[in-house]
Amino acid sequence: MIVKVLGAGCTKCKTLEQQLIALKTKHELNFDIEKITQLNDIIAYGVMMTPALVIDEEVKAVGKIPKNEEILNWLHDAESVTK
Repeated sequence: MIVKVLGAGCTKCKTLEQQLIALKTKHELNFDIEKITQLNDIIAYGVMMTPALVIDEEVKAVGKIPKNEEILNWLHDAESVTK
């Protein structure tokens, strides 16, 4: 599974990335994290505010840092779809 953080390096973007790393470690989850920083690539997802979170090419959150529970639910949903 691929999880993408869309943003040009703002504080919230970095916070979201660190949050994902912590969740991955704590819950022993299997996913790769990619940072998308180029404006054209971010706009291609239809995103106009950052940070944005994309899980398996589906935009899940825009302009905010989601709660851990939300992210875990999205990850588990995506994992069950790919099985």
